[in-house]
This record gives sequence, structure tokens and C-alpha cells, in this order.
Amino acid sequence: MAFMVKHVVGGQLKNLTGGLKEDKSDGDKSDAAAKGMTQEELEQYQQQLEEEKQERDASFAQKKAERATVRSHFRDKYRLPKNELDETQIQAAADDVELPTELAKMIAEDNQEEEHKQSVLGHLTNIQNVDMGHLKGKAQATLEDLKSSAEKCCVM
Repeated sequence: MAFMVKHVVGGQLKNLTGGLKEDKSDGDKSDAAAKGMTQEELEQYQQQLEEEKQERDASFAQKKAERATVRSHFRDKYRLPKNELDETQIQAAADDVELPTELAKMIAEDNQEEEHKQSVLGHLTNIQNVDMGHLKGKAQATLEDLKSSAEKCCVM
């Protein structure tokens, strides 16, 4: 009876666990022969796997450095304390990291808006109850008065 239970449940249990306990009846075969490859093919395959792993690692490090660059930019913009981990990630990427183009465009637009807000006209537009048209008219009238008075002084 135990044989029947082991036979019925054991095979399904082995499939369920992925065959963790493999029987090595073919101990005389090498790894390459077991995979159906020659020794040279196996070495090439392992070398290719290693190169792909290095490329993935380099790409991952580059992405981490780009994210660190974005974070450090926002820390600079909002005057937050710097993070040493971000700086080391940027340096690990050999300083080949730039801000993404979309973010760089957004930053340029923000800088232009800030420059406009810091100008005299920018401050005047922020003041409430100021009529810019009326203010421009007064400024032009004053300039015309100055010009006319300067012409009168020259004629005398």
C-alpha cells in the first residue's frame, strides 16, 4: 500500500517541487554533453552569458545614475540637503550622465519664468490693482513731456 501511495503521489510531488532531488545516474557525462553541446560551445555560451550580464549591470548603473542626477537637481533647486549616495552613483557612472531632454526643457522653461518674475515688469504684474495699460500710457506721456521741454530749452 505504501508503495502505491509513494508511486502515485511521489511523481506528482516531484513535479510540483521542480525535481529538487535529481538522480544523477549519468555521472560520467560532463555538463556540456548533458546540455547537448561540445565543450567549446559551452565555453562560448558561458562567455556570452557573462557579457550580457555585464551589459545589463552597466545599463542598470547608468539608469541609477540618471535617477540620482534628477534627484540631485531637485535637491539643488529646492535647496535640500545633498545625498552622498546619489553623488557616488553619479561618479560611478563616470560622469556620463545628463538630465533627460524632457526634464531639461522643463527646467529651461522654469528658469525663464523665474527670470521674468524677477524683472521689474514681473514684479509689477504681481502687484494687484495695477493697470499696466494706464501705467504705460503715463510713462509715454512723461517721456513726451520731457522731450518737448528739452526741445524748448534748446530753442531758447
